Amino acid sequence: MDQIMALFADPAVWAALITLIVMEVVLGIDNLIFISILTNKLPEAQRARARAIGIGGALVMRILLLFTLSWIVALKEPVITLMDKGFSWRDIILIAGGLFLVYKATKEINHATEAHAPGDASETKDAPKPVTSNIAAAIAQILLLDLVFSIDSILTAVGMTDHLPIMVIAVMFAVFVMFVASGPIANFISKHPSIVMLALGFLLMIGMVLIAEGFGAHIEKGYIYAAMGFSAFVEFLQMFRRKKSGTAH
Repeated sequence: MDQIMALFADPAVWAALITLIVMEVVLGIDNLIFISILTNKLPEAQRARARAIGIGGALVMRILLLFTLSWIVALKEPVITLMDKGFSWRDIILIAGGLFLVYKATKEINHATEAHAPGDASETKDAPKPVTSNIAAAIAQILLLDLVFSIDSILTAVGMTDHLPIMVIAVMFAVFVMFVASGPIANFISKHPSIVMLALGFLLMIGMVLIAEGFGAHIEKGYIYAAMGFSAFVEFLQMFRRKKSGTAH
């Protein structure tokens, strides 16, 4: 306890904690978008439960990974070599997770475009009908992606601080923010079909980024989130324009 009190007496530790919390919350956006889209396909009575289990799984995985830091660091060591390039377990997990995200996003985009008439960009107040009632399958997919996002999150934390209590607090705070925001975000996505397509586009881009990083191409996350933020801003302007156009007639 004395060591922890002494640790938090250092202003540099507080600066690292705040920075890490912000980073973890931002990294959690990817996870949250996937959870929202997947749980919105379930019957309404099961959605909150699936989100709670998915986000709870993300917290458990992150905490467990934090207490196996030596194993996490070892994930960056090459285990196989293909075409003169070494691939670590982290690379393999990122590539597999990225491929799964690309597959899932492409499948959902295909379903969305086939389920609606071409050229229909109008918003409806009714949420899309769920196309699956298999909560076990949804939770399994969420937990699978939780593992990918958790490893990325913990490696970011390890790169920013050496203090385990700081990492645990930052991760717990970020997951709490995910839990609080999950309901409103999922409901907003469900009520606005154009936002669903935008979110699926985000997942497709995130999947490609994970694959690229797995092959060793580092992509600055700031550019990715800036592009996502700008796209969301443009879509909100479109929603506002459609709303005003609808009330004007």
